[in-house]
Amino acid sequence: MGLLDGKAAVVTGAAQGIGLEIARTFVREGASVALGDINEAAAEKSASELAAEGATVIAVRCDVTEEAEVEALVARCVEELGSLDVMVNNAGITRDATIRNMTLADFRAVIDVHLQGAWLGTRFAAAVMREQQRGSIINMSSISGKVGNIGQTNYSAAKAGLVGLTKASAKELAHLGIRVNAIQPGLVRTAMTEAMRQDIWEQRLTEIPMGRAGEVQDIANVALFLASELAGYMTGTVLEVTGGRYM
Repeated sequence: MGLLDGKAAVVTGAAQGIGLEIARTFVREGASVALGDINEAAAEKSASELAAEGATVIAVRCDVTEEAEVEALVARCVEELGSLDVMVNNAGITRDATIRNMTLADFRAVIDVHLQGAWLGTRFAAAVMREQQRGSIINMSSISGKVGNIGQTNYSAAKAGLVGLTKASAKELAHLGIRVNAIQPGLVRTAMTEAMRQDIWEQRLTEIPMGRAGEVQDIANVALFLASELAGYMTGTVLEVTGGRYM
């Protein structure tokens, strides 16, 4: 018996990195998963790899800043996988620069993907879940939304906004049996973070009491917990997965 047997989930930004690991963990625990990603070819490749391992998955192109595409992603999950029990709003981008050098377009792009995208995902998932009287929505924030990062006023603002979105929607939806929670990862080893200069990577490691960077599986495990009935009495929470950084 898996923790998500018989459940259907949507994960945005699921073609690679944390999103793909969450999808992989969910199918391992019995869920069927719709992989949404703006990179359709990468999503299809990842879906094929999971299907080869026996998973029930579909790949759907989705630009989370487009209302119609998020609505269609949720609809495809319901139509092809039978329900929508878990929604993971994970899609994200970075456009780093100092305030002096950041363009308005880059500020808006990051806000639109992270915050507007999660709002749309929450809205359309909740419309399905309210009819079922159950569901778990998980928003991917960041420790940057707690402490702020130099050169990331857009990203930090978006990730802080996700905390407010999580708590407000949790209050609105709790009476319908829908739980809404957020995860704040710290320094996690991905293709993006491994592209950092080595001296910056080493400096950030010194800030982590546990002495290591996180792995994508560390985040996926927490997403699994929030998606499952193990977290059945939790809503509006923000779980820091940071190795103790910025306690």
